[in-house]
Amino acid sequence: MASDRTAAPADLTDEGEISHAQQVLVLALATLAEQREADSESHILRVQNYVLTLAQTLAKQEQFAELLTSAYIDTLFLSVPLYDMGSIAIPDRILLKPGRLDADEIAIMRTHTTIGHAAIERAERTLGRPSPRLAIAKDLVLCHQEKWDGSGYPRALAGGDIPVAARIMAIADVYDALISSKVYKDGVPHDKAVQIIFSERGAHFDPDMVDAFIEIQDEFDGIAKRFADTDADMQHKIEYMANAIAEIAIL
Repeated sequence: MASDRTAAPADLTDEGEISHAQQVLVLALATLAEQREADSESHILRVQNYVLTLAQTLAKQEQFAELLTSAYIDTLFLSVPLYDMGSIAIPDRILLKPGRLDADEIAIMRTHTTIGHAAIERAERTLGRPSPRLAIAKDLVLCHQEKWDGSGYPRALAGGDIPVAARIMAIADVYDALISSKVYKDGVPHDKAVQIIFSERGAHFDPDMVDAFIEIQDEFDGIAKRFADTDADMQHKIEYMANAIAEIAIL
């Protein structure tokens, strides 16, 4: 069984590379932070640990073993908080809209992948050199909305053309979205979330990764319970959305 983590791993091999990567990540986030708040700590901890658990399980399979080394998984874990960073740049009137988005709003929402990816690349250029470790972060940010059947965005990648990190992230992200309560909706039970993800096997998700997810679904459920949103988290969401709606109303 994979162990949950509440902090970043401390045993990565190249301290200079990690220090540089951290500078890039901080700078990338700084370019966007003034525009929107980031996700709650509980959400990030859940998704990080879903990704960690699924990646460690997949690493035991021959087809993934060469890529999913301990160092790769550690970097993947560190990169997860950035995956949706581009959403910070999406207007509240779209990001927080409780109803269905229209075509124009969908187009704007979808830019969060390319906005976040571009922010990391700009930060890399500012600091003078690319970071190999940041390739994983860029894969997550740009490709987590791609789908196995090619119907995702922004590049309509399909199958093995989707980076492995992004395929793992897709399952973790959707699972958490399904089980999490929002101001405008209740989360679904764990069993229902599992059924929905299985129904998308070979469509939205890598079928082999779905099979691995099914095997370790109880671990996902345990992570969700361990890092569940508190009453304070929900109150913060309610207040944030209320303020956003009030601001939108006067535009």
